Amino acid sequence: MKFPSVFVSGSALLLAACVPSSQAPSAPGPPVVDTVVMVDTVRIETEAQANAEFEDRVARLQIQVLERDVLLRELQSQLDATRLELVRNMARLQTQASRAEAASGMAEAEIALATLQRAPGGQSLPEFGRAQELFTQSSNEFERENYGGALYLATEVRTAVRGGQGRLGRGGSLLAGEELFAVPVPLQTTGRSNVRSGPGLNFQIVFTAEAATALTGQSHTSQWVRIVDDGGREGWVFHTLVTSR
Repeated sequence: MKFPSVFVSGSALLLAACVPSSQAPSAPGPPVVDTVVMVDTVRIETEAQANAEFEDRVARLQIQVLERDVLLRELQSQLDATRLELVRNMARLQTQASRAEAASGMAEAEIALATLQRAPGGQSLPEFGRAQELFTQSSNEFERENYGGALYLATEVRTAVRGGQGRLGRGGSLLAGEELFAVPVPLQTTGRSNVRSGPGLNFQIVFTAEAATALTGQSHTSQWVRIVDDGGREGWVFHTLVTSR
């Protein structure tokens, strides 16, 4: 008669093991951790609202860039028209520029253009294309015996070449993924900022720029801007550390 009682007792124990206890502690959930990214002197917190605002700001900036590209092209077109009008006026006037002076100026412009062409990355510069166009115009005016206009355009060639050489920065070539701005961009720092020898946190800090330091942007990658300060020092700064000046 003891066998049924043992059977019942074993069943009760089995059922009790299958029923969760109301007093058992619940498993702790994953810890809540705020993701924080440190970029030199900038602190970025990844929050949903902040990300939405950031994406909205990026979209607005992209639209503004499109608008400014159109304005830049229009201004360049107006500049070209004004330059050609000036050259035509020189043809009508009795200028003191002689054939020899114009030929000498064009020879200097051609040498300068060839120097920029041989420089690493020189042919990719917007200034190189501009200098080529101006030199062609100078040659055309020389053939028309407009020596004053030819000399003026040859001077413009040398000016464009000097701008391109300055943007190359000590003759260095462009890095992979580096793109030149259409024109040098006046910038200033938003706060105390580290300027590095290359586009990344793994590069050495070459100097530190204080807040509101005037800089000139020469080129950029996806997140870094190559700059030069008023003293001629060059380097790379993270894009959030600079703003328009």
